[in-house]
Amino acid sequence: MPAARAFARRALTDWGVRGREDDVLLCVSELATNALLHGVPPGRGFLLRLLPYDGGGVRVEVHDGGDGVPAVPRAEAPEPEEGGRGLLLVAGLADKWGVGERDPGKVVWCEFATAPAPPPRPPRSSPAPPGSTPRSAGPPTPASPWPARR
Repeated sequence: MPAARAFARRALTDWGVRGREDDVLLCVSELATNALLHGVPPGRGFLLRLLPYDGGGVRVEVHDGGDGVPAVPRAEAPEPEEGGRGLLLVAGLADKWGVGERDPGKVVWCEFATAPAPPPRPPRSSPAPPGSTPRSAGPPTPASPWPARR
């Protein structure tokens, strides 16, 4: 799952998504693992899509060609020895999640509300006043402790 996480991390960074990155990356990993273990017929792959929402938010979709509908294990079900908790994590971390149909297979998705990227910060220095000559881009000159001569 390193490639799926790297793809998701890059998309979140490129979009300036802030907050919940770890939740999104964990759910990407869980859904992609489930697709490989349970949803992909031999010799086939899966499709991972991330979609940004205006105003902050991300939808994760994992498309696979397998049949069956994944479900969160029931509380009364015996604890599995290995696995079985991925969708519990997704259900606990995501704001919404679900399963949709596709031909062939299904898409398992989850959504996260995230903080929008902050506006760009203004430059620290103001531009040179009109009619003045800009100084070189070299290192700043230390200020003299002596008053300027006239």
